[in-house]
Amino acid sequence: VQLVESGGGLVQPGGSLRLSCAASGFTFSSYGMSWYRQAPGKERELVAAIRSAGGNTNYATSVKGRFTISRDNAKDTVLLQMNSLKPEDTAVYYCAADQNWYALVSGTGVTYWGKGALVTVSS
Repeated sequence: VQLVESGGGLVQPGGSLRLSCAASGFTFSSYGMSWYRQAPGKERELVAAIRSAGGNTNYATSVKGRFTISRDNAKDTVLLQMNSLKPEDTAVYYCAADQNWYALVSGTGVTYWGKGALVTVSS
């Protein structure tokens, strides 16, 4: 099983980035997917989550209206479009997968984790 994040990097405040997570080794369409982030010195926090069929999403208050999570079950990929980025969005962003929605949005007992992608928002 693999979850491989890509698309991170350095961006100026107000800019945009799109993170991608490519999944393999499990039945992607049967799993809910989420993005978490962890900033230096802070605990990991949920950014966004999407159900297996893609019809239901959940966002952290801090990113609502700026970030959009989506998935392509034909390509086994989940995306995170990040707009109007702020310095406080700087963090390592992790992709996660689980068939249990509670686990997926709480971060407890999540089945699969990616290794993370660094996003730095700075001028």
